[in-house]
Amino acid sequence: MNPKFSTQHQWIETGTLKPKVGITPHAQETLGDIVFIQLPNLGQSIDQFAQICVVESVKAAADVFSPASGTVCAVNDALTSDPSLLNTDPMGEGWIYQLELNNEAELASLLNEDDYHKSLD
Repeated sequence: MNPKFSTQHQWIETGTLKPKVGITPHAQETLGDIVFIQLPNLGQSIDQFAQICVVESVKAAADVFSPASGTVCAVNDALTSDPSLLNTDPMGEGWIYQLELNNEAELASLLNEDDYHKSLD
């Protein structure tokens, strides 16, 4: 996976028209222990950088923003029973949803991994 990152701390797979999306390790560290996620709805259309779902931790609730526009074509139902996957494996088993992209060119506006990490400093 060669992910791209948004400044709102979400990642998206590249190289596929139906990429997985999730929160970054930095986001989950900031939130602390995640206890609940409101998953997006299948078939939900979303614009790039619009709020798509909510993650709740012992510290706070945080909006999750979509790094690209498209239609939700899958959700990670495992998060309903085990939201801690967002803490233990945020860029693997803790993916949140899969998006059928409207415009793959939008990914060019996102950060590569090095630039994302530099933005955290």
